[in-house]
Amino acid sequence: MSAYVQQDDILFQTMTVRECLEFAAKLKLPGELPQKIARVNQLIYDLKLSKCAGTRIGGPLVKGVSGGERKRTSIGVELITDPKLIFLDEPTTGLDSFTATSVMEILGDLARKQGRTVVSTIH
Repeated sequence: MSAYVQQDDILFQTMTVRECLEFAAKLKLPGELPQKIARVNQLIYDLKLSKCAGTRIGGPLVKGVSGGERKRTSIGVELITDPKLIFLDEPTTGLDSFTATSVMEILGDLARKQGRTVVSTIH
């Protein structure tokens, strides 16, 4: 019913974007694997993660996806269950203005096009 995206991204640094979303789908979703993979593919498309789906998340010692891609992946992990209410704590922290705008546009699209309620804190 609801999802919460924390300010700090908690993702496995050695997994790819697709692997993170598939892992969340396998843990959280009922049904068969093909349905779960279809949900992951839809989220990758909706969150504009197609170009980096095969890229590792990375971390301080390992090069990986950009900050915006990491944030969108965190959002995707929570959206995997198709919640109607989404809470986000500082979703633009650490992002440059262009990337922050992109993340906020995606959240706006979720609210407008998919009828979700998005509640966010932003300074």
